[in-house]
Amino acid sequence: MGTEPMGTDETPEPHLRRELPPEVPVEPSRETDDPARGADDSAPGDGVAEQPGPPRLSGRQRLVKGLWPPRFSRAQLIVALLLAGLGFGLAIQVASTSDNSALRGARQEDLVRILDELDDRTQRLEDEKQRLEDQRTELENSSDRAEEARKQTIEREKQLGILAGTVAAQGPGITMTISDTEGTVKAHMLLDAIQELRAAGAEAIQVNDVRVVAGTYLTDGDGGGVSVDGRKISQPYSFKVIGKPQDLEPALNIPGGVVQTLEKEQATVTLTRSEKIIVDALRPAKQPDYARSSSR
Repeated sequence: MGTEPMGTDETPEPHLRRELPPEVPVEPSRETDDPARGADDSAPGDGVAEQPGPPRLSGRQRLVKGLWPPRFSRAQLIVALLLAGLGFGLAIQVASTSDNSALRGARQEDLVRILDELDDRTQRLEDEKQRLEDQRTELENSSDRAEEARKQTIEREKQLGILAGTVAAQGPGITMTISDTEGTVKAHMLLDAIQELRAAGAEAIQVNDVRVVAGTYLTDGDGGGVSVDGRKISQPYSFKVIGKPQDLEPALNIPGGVVQTLEKEQATVTLTRSEKIIVDALRPAKQPDYARSSSR
């Protein structure tokens, strides 16, 4: 009894082979030659105009663009500096080697001559150095002597100016005031006081507003009073004296001295010590008519 297959009335069909359609070659785009365009570029006929891409560079242009402008890193700069220093050192070494090689190739007579020339040059330089050092020492000594002489000249000028009365002076001393209400004080009494002060070491004396110098003279006035160097002074007579107070005051107070003599004439004498006496009455400097310095 024959059996029939269950569940379907269809009979199996043999497996059929399906073939792909033949490939159709695609022509390249006429608007660009760049094969590396992206897939998002617009295809022809899609209604959107294609944008032109960047111009294609040649190999030389790409090389130039990669080399300029130059881009250096810190490591490259360090290497470049090291190479430059190495090259400089090699150049110096080559030059030194060339000089040494020239000396190595010289004859013995030439080497002896070169050594003699070096010795002569060294000796000349040593002589020049010694000459310059001697000259410097001489200039320093002469400068010191000139400076010292200048200082001594200035100091001597001040001292002579004080004695001549052409410059003001100050220092310790005494002030003597003589009050003559009776008009009994005469010129010779004041002159005795000046001589006594000079003997006691007075260095500068001023009577009222007249500077006392080596050629000072005193005279009695016709109507009374005293004149110093032709200038009449009025009492009280004020003496400003620069010197050692411990010597000046006792010299005036000795028994029978200036103070006692003036007091006998009914004059009053006052002595005052001071650490700073200023003698500022000045005499004009006079040029001698006939006397000249004998120093050459």
